[in-house]
Amino acid sequence: DVQLQASGGGLVQAGGSLRLSCVTSGFIFHDYAIGWFRQAPGKEREGVLCISPSGTTTYYLDSVKGRFTVSSDDAKSTVYLQMNDLKPADTAVYYCAAFPPIYSGSYFYTSCTTDSGSFGQGTQVTVSS
Repeated sequence: DVQLQASGGGLVQAGGSLRLSCVTSGFIFHDYAIGWFRQAPGKEREGVLCISPSGTTTYYLDSVKGRFTVSSDDAKSTVYLQMNDLKPADTAVYYCAAFPPIYSGSYFYTSCTTDSGSFGQGTQVTVSS
């Protein structure tokens, strides 16, 4: 079964950096899109960004562009979220999720905005001012 485990969160001062890891198992890693999401206290979960199997990044939050980057290591079935210049507004529990390919005839695509994502446990990121 699909499993994901996010780690690397912690407490950091504003302007600092963290790198989150998402270790995955139970599926063909290079066929899936991996999304990063976050949920702040009292708020709904929101999408941060998504990396496709081909390595294309789609940002869902303008506020993280230029500060957050995503990368993947196929050999380790792991996706990383590098977060720089962190702000108090980035404080949240961060989750990663795996999205399977969607087939249409001989064509397939991936999306991190469908309901088919499998989420793992989150990791807390707290940014102090």
